[in-house]
Amino acid sequence: MEVLNYCKLKGKPMRIMFSERDPSNRMSGRGNVFVKNLDESIDNKQLCDMFSAFGKVLSCKVARDASGVSKGYGFVQFYSDLSVYTACNFHNGTLIRNQHIHVCPFVSRGQWDKSRVFTNVYVKNLVETATDADLKRLFGEFGEITSAVVMKDGEGKSRRFGFVNFEKAEAAVTAI
Repeated sequence: MEVLNYCKLKGKPMRIMFSERDPSNRMSGRGNVFVKNLDESIDNKQLCDMFSAFGKVLSCKVARDASGVSKGYGFVQFYSDLSVYTACNFHNGTLIRNQHIHVCPFVSRGQWDKSRVFTNVYVKNLVETATDADLKRLFGEFGEITSAVVMKDGEGKSRRFGFVNFEKAEAAVTAI
């Protein structure tokens, strides 16, 4: 099984593992970790290798767009919840390929507290030339901004997304 794991079949890496017939175990969401700010060169196998020291890994997946380019985040599913917390405590904030990754237990959208107060807004599909100042100028009409940043790769090239943090949650809600 390990010999063929991540080998490519018709250009796509295969993931081989034992079948879990009980759908409640398969879809429980237990043991899942969300990893963001990944370098675009990291693939499923490398993600698995980074986290396998913390326990038995059931699956690893780097999210990709329709053209196969990494979206900069991924998921790791462990056999045990203890592995989740060990991996999060060790890897959160770790520098990997010149980028500090963020690692936390995965929470499905259905489990999010919809009434949660937030001040930070994620902005995607930016033009490559967008700057921090452009974000401040564009979102300033909604309220006082504490920070605005366009994310860049290790070479200083725009990753075409950013964050705007408002002083008040109402401003963030209005901006959305």
